[in-house]
Amino acid sequence: MVDRAHAMPIAARRTFRLATSIGLSLALGYGSGLTIAYIAPLFAVMLGAIPGPPPGPRKLLALLMFVMASLGIGVVLGPMLQYTAASALMVIVIGLFFSNRLALAHNQQAPATLLAIGLTVIPATSVLSQTLASALIAALVVGIASAVFTQWIAFLLFPEDTDGAPPQDRPPAPAAATWLSLRATIIVLPAFVLTLVNPALYVPVAVKSILLGRESTTVSLRYASRELLGSTALGGACAVLIWFCLQMAANLWFFVGWMSLISLVLGSRIYGVWESRWPPTFWINTLTTLIILLGASVADSAQGKDVFQAFAVRMALFFAVTLYAVLAMTLLERVRTVLVARRPPRTADHA
Repeated sequence: MVDRAHAMPIAARRTFRLATSIGLSLALGYGSGLTIAYIAPLFAVMLGAIPGPPPGPRKLLALLMFVMASLGIGVVLGPMLQYTAASALMVIVIGLFFSNRLALAHNQQAPATLLAIGLTVIPATSVLSQTLASALIAALVVGIASAVFTQWIAFLLFPEDTDGAPPQDRPPAPAAATWLSLRATIIVLPAFVLTLVNPALYVPVAVKSILLGRESTTVSLRYASRELLGSTALGGACAVLIWFCLQMAANLWFFVGWMSLISLVLGSRIYGVWESRWPPTFWINTLTTLIILLGASVADSAQGKDVFQAFAVRMALFFAVTLYAVLAMTLLERVRTVLVARRPPRTADHA
């Protein structure tokens, strides 16, 4: 079977590998009853979107230790938000900036995202309930372990060529990385404030805003509104489509099957199996939006809530945070342009 996989074009292998990892991690996440079950396939996208081998056992252990440490910081910040709010908010803002810089300057997307979640979602949840915060930490640890485990299986089934992996993108210059990290931090903050108001409702919005802040750093300002808003809308449409398909048979295996199928379609766009006018980031954003929205809807259904009303509210919030991200990008870039223009020119030093 591996020999047949090697005969398959590399782009097709990457597409099947991503879909396999998403399907398996979704099955593990929901089958094991995680508190935020969609976190496992979400990490599968984050780890598998960039071609290359998955983390080995040592890297996985180091990643899990980093996860527990960063999430533990979030638990400590919960009581600080209640009694010394100003100091806690300052620590959170600085931590978010550091997490964004970790992703941009060092290309450590998964640890950076986990650190951002630990600094936002966990403190807000621990204010509501320490028990719920502990359950979320356990879900995140198991979710990242499940995502890496499914990556190992998918990589065995659909291996990468030894010389087929594309080179990693060069990180931005230090000054640019600092600016982009600051911009991404500003994009996340409103969603974090909303999460403090109602953690149960706004946790998916906070996760979306964290991913959105990173995505905004790779999107051209000229096409930001069309790409970010368009991918959010398409992700919502895909979530509605799968939800109606699940009405034919609402069980885990059909859920895994439909998600694997839609992941194949979107993954084929990511890796260029089907040509697209949109860059891979558009389709990755579509896929992550789909997973978050659909996962939240499944949780609403299990709790007996009105799924369509909750979906409409959540979709409106997703559009709101996306529109805010676009407006913040535009405004901040204009401010930066004005400041650069006013900066006095450097004079050459004369001996």
